[in-house]
Amino acid sequence: MRLKNLFVAGLLVWLPLTITVWVLWQLLSVFDGIFRALVGAVGAVVPSLQPALDHLARFPGLGVAVVLAAILLTGLLVANIVGQWWLRQWDAVIARIPIVKSIYSSVKQVSDTLFSSNGNAFRQAVMVRYPHAGSWTIGFVTGAPGGEVASRLDGDYISVYVPTTPNPTSGFFLMFPRSEVVELAMSVDEALKYVISMGVVVPVQHLAPGALPR
Repeated sequence: MRLKNLFVAGLLVWLPLTITVWVLWQLLSVFDGIFRALVGAVGAVVPSLQPALDHLARFPGLGVAVVLAAILLTGLLVANIVGQWWLRQWDAVIARIPIVKSIYSSVKQVSDTLFSSNGNAFRQAVMVRYPHAGSWTIGFVTGAPGGEVASRLDGDYISVYVPTTPNPTSGFFLMFPRSEVVELAMSVDEALKYVISMGVVVPVQHLAPGALPR
């Protein structure tokens, strides 16, 4: 029995480290892949640069640095009026390409909702009755129903994303009456940790909850 406890204790030390290294390695591989694709594209357009590009591609980690620099530079360029204009032109071009426009617009809407500082996504952790009236789970307010959906709902409703455990990137989009939602004072980060850990990592108790966004 003691041998089993020692094994579990060691596993709890190495498992998070192993998963962290694996995730970082996968990101490194993705960024290097993007960098090599760019190198191949430039080499195809300017063949005379191919030897120098091949030499650069051999440096480990250079792809990560280049891709991160490109992302930061893009953010710098679109953070002004001129950059916003070019971004709108780019979106207009993509919107004319069949199939591509559907994928691009869907991903853009989700990313804008999740990461925009003006959005309401994941701004409040709440408790809701799910999957049945006798149980509770943690969800995240994403806003309020709109359009035709809102016109067909009788009363004050809010939109809630209920994540799955331990992978919060998948889940369910539900609409609850505001009166049936219990707001929590814990931060979104604390609530996510609580969900991912399957209730093991308990957030510190807060004194009073905040207000649900309208």
